[in-house]
Amino acid sequence: MTTTTTPETLIEADPKIPTVRIVREFDAPVELVYRAHVDPELIAQWLGPASIGMDIEKWDMRTGGEYRYTALRDGEEIAHFYGSVHRVWENRKIIQTFGFEEMPDAVSLDTLELHDLGDGRTRLEILSVVDSMEAQAGMMASGMEVGILEGYAALDTLLVTLKGAQA
Repeated sequence: MTTTTTPETLIEADPKIPTVRIVREFDAPVELVYRAHVDPELIAQWLGPASIGMDIEKWDMRTGGEYRYTALRDGEEIAHFYGSVHRVWENRKIIQTFGFEEMPDAVSLDTLELHDLGDGRTRLEILSVVDSMEAQAGMMASGMEVGILEGYAALDTLLVTLKGAQA
């Protein structure tokens, strides 16, 4: 099993089935972590590596919705992402596809679940299913770890701001 763990983040590739699992806890209530994933103004503030910006073309995170965005570095387009939102349970779960235009065969089916840990804390769990072990290896080698770690660090900061605005 390929596993990367920081004190806050687990990224794990199963050696027997083509999946990648991500687990991260946040010091914020489920409602705020959910909102940070579905609100396009918020997602643009934290998703991905710190060196990459987002140009969101569409962000409709509801059952039957879709999304499309472009990753930008120094104003230059470097990658294009898209997906379909299959089902959303508010403050609990999102099932969606994740596509990367530059690798059209590398589509994953992602399930994001939020768990209330009490005391205003949330555990996020994502399971990405890809179609082959090669796709899983490509996903793990893509630099995704940097984007996840830097993105979640930015999300931590954003959640502090959102909690302060709620108070």
